Amino acid sequence: MQYFSEIKSIRETKKGTDLMIHIPGEQIGHKIVKYRNGNLINAEIRIDDNRTITADQRKKIFATIKDISMYTGDHPEELRAWLLYDYCIKTGEMPFSLSNCSISQAREFITFIIDFILKEDIPLSDAALKRTEDIDHYLWGCIKHKKCAICGKAGETHHWDAIGMGRDRKVYDDSKHRKIQLCRTHHTEAHKIGRDTFGAKYHVYGITYSEEEDTCK
Repeated sequence: MQYFSEIKSIRETKKGTDLMIHIPGEQIGHKIVKYRNGNLINAEIRIDDNRTITADQRKKIFATIKDISMYTGDHPEELRAWLLYDYCIKTGEMPFSLSNCSISQAREFITFIIDFILKEDIPLSDAALKRTEDIDHYLWGCIKHKKCAICGKAGETHHWDAIGMGRDRKVYDDSKHRKIQLCRTHHTEAHKIGRDTFGAKYHVYGITYSEEEDTCK
């Protein structure tokens, strides 16, 4: 179930945050009782600040769709419609328009299509790093799909947190160490100029990544 809701009150405690939610025009108490059966019901909250998509977000979206179209040969309008449809199917979002959607919807859709180009190995006319709006998720996607976070070429793992001399990297558990995916050129540069200088130059950083959990932190 997915409903538009309004946050009426907020109370923060040591254990977390309590919200009073109002769902206009809907009577769903019986549904909650039906599915609860004595257990807690989990819900996902997405905060929408009521601002509409920016010109920069729209530019990023249409530039990326154009690049995908150039690579696949699909018509940009058909491709845009398919990507929006696929996004809604996979996320449970209601259909929306790129002309007046919210900033948060645009941000999540940008993340979705950046994931798509990483997975499908689609080249862009500009660095994906400049188009993403969720740097954490982008860095995670680069590690997952083995793409350089800087230029998008085939990448290899660079340990942002040094493992240390004498450790066998084939058996050592590095899941708690921050990493970033870099091509050979940028990997060499990171070692040459140092982690902090490299991070400041490209505005990137290392994240922890676990293949088992398949999540970013």
